[in-house]
Amino acid sequence: MKTAIIILSDPKSGSEEALGRVFNALAAAYDFKQANDDVEILFQGAGTRWVGELSNTEHPAYTLFEEVKDKVAGVSCGCADVFGGADEARKSGFDLIKNNPVPGTSGLPSLRQLQNDGYKILVF
Repeated sequence: MKTAIIILSDPKSGSEEALGRVFNALAAAYDFKQANDDVEILFQGAGTRWVGELSNTEHPAYTLFEEVKDKVAGVSCGCADVFGGADEARKSGFDLIKNNPVPGTSGLPSLRQLQNDGYKILVF
């Protein structure tokens, strides 16, 4: 089984819903990882801001993030440019993905390519 988990929720909203979405995305990744399934996490849209938040040891999802950090495929380059997550992504050592050359951007992850590669896509 191959699953790609896309995180779009915005940590700057400060809502419990945003935290719930990222927590459940990470928990799903953990579940797939524990079953030795092929799972990838991608941060897109305003979700690119999560990388900096989740790297904070005081964050409630920090420990869970550390457990699945090795499953982060990367951060959307174009989205990180727009939403300000590029520096944190680089600092954390994550790839800035841009294999979908969307006009007017530095590129985004290709969801089509993920589907072609057999991934089911879950969006949080």
